Amino acid sequence: MGTVAELFAGVGGFRLGLAAAGWKTVYSNQWEPSTRKEHASQVYVHNFGPEGHSNEDISQVERISPDFELLVGGFPCQDYSVAKSKSSATGLEGKKGVLWWEILRLTKLHQPKFLFLENVDRLLKSPSTQRGRDFAIMLSSLGQAGYSVEWRVVNAADYGFPQRRRRVFIVAYKSEQELGEDTVLRDGILAEALPVEASGLWQTDELEDDLLSLSQTFGEGLKQSPFKNAGYFQGGRYGTIEVKSIWEGKAQTLGDVLMPSDLVDDSYFLNTESLPKWQYLKGAKSEERTHSSGYQWKYSEGSMVFPDPLERPSRTVLTGEGGTSPSRFKHVVVQDSKLRRLTPVELERLNGFPDGWTAVGSEPMSDVRRAFFMGNALVIGLIERVGRVIGARLTTLG
Repeated sequence: MGTVAELFAGVGGFRLGLAAAGWKTVYSNQWEPSTRKEHASQVYVHNFGPEGHSNEDISQVERISPDFELLVGGFPCQDYSVAKSKSSATGLEGKKGVLWWEILRLTKLHQPKFLFLENVDRLLKSPSTQRGRDFAIMLSSLGQAGYSVEWRVVNAADYGFPQRRRRVFIVAYKSEQELGEDTVLRDGILAEALPVEASGLWQTDELEDDLLSLSQTFGEGLKQSPFKNAGYFQGGRYGTIEVKSIWEGKAQTLGDVLMPSDLVDDSYFLNTESLPKWQYLKGAKSEERTHSSGYQWKYSEGSMVFPDPLERPSRTVLTGEGGTSPSRFKHVVVQDSKLRRLTPVELERLNGFPDGWTAVGSEPMSDVRRAFFMGNALVIGLIERVGRVIGARLTTLG
């Protein structure tokens, strides 16, 4: 098929999905600045081996070797505003969110045929003070690097996977063909991999090339982002529309991933002492609260389904899923008339990872750490589907 460079590799979700689609990963980078031990990198190396793997600050990577055709990464969502460079009156540099600028730097340096990036769906509307500014900067900067772009917000459960996990997929490539409505709805990479139909009206507009001006003015005064859940960008102009998925296959559920209860350690079962706390946190609330300063306010929130239904896809797995302490957002299921939390293996299954994938690096991983990995991971089956289509397009390029 083709070769891949993987940035922000985590525990290897992109690599697993693309390998299933026939791609070979020749370079990977995973570095977490806020941790003393590089746990995700340890898991990655344990499963794939050290060849081609880098555990260093991406800003210190001058170039990637060997050559590759596809650059991928699930990069963090931060503030992508730009400011005048201190060293040059005309230059631009990342004010925050430097990770995007490292992706752009390596893209300009290596000019891969394709990019496939993943992020949380709020990227399309961030920041709250300038709706859509961050994504506008990304689109404009990719366009200036010579790329056309497709994007789509994808909910994994809409395509039969057992987790309701929404992420924005961004695919960029150099194209002499004009992108348009058919790209998003019929013949684009994402449309072929994950079919959709229109559920709204098209909106088109242009983005200016001046990134500093775009950073300062885009989205000012908007209550909603102009970017819908699908769209394209090419030659300084974007088109965007709301779409809904087309899927007629089997829908997997939370119940499909559960281990037999007799194989689950006792520590995952809720004890009678903690049950009232779980019920309180999951339940509806409307109560007076007092800040340490003495300020009082009324706190309200709705109830959550408790326990989680087994006949539907799960809620989104979050990074705080692990640990025994009661939580509003951790999954709780009933199995054999007993309430329990999800195990790390079940969390792995919800993202499509092999059982036990996160258990060991250079040292055994705690259940809390393993849950954290899966809260940051992606659904491998979606990556495989998109990877197959990109691979077919690569073949046509020769």
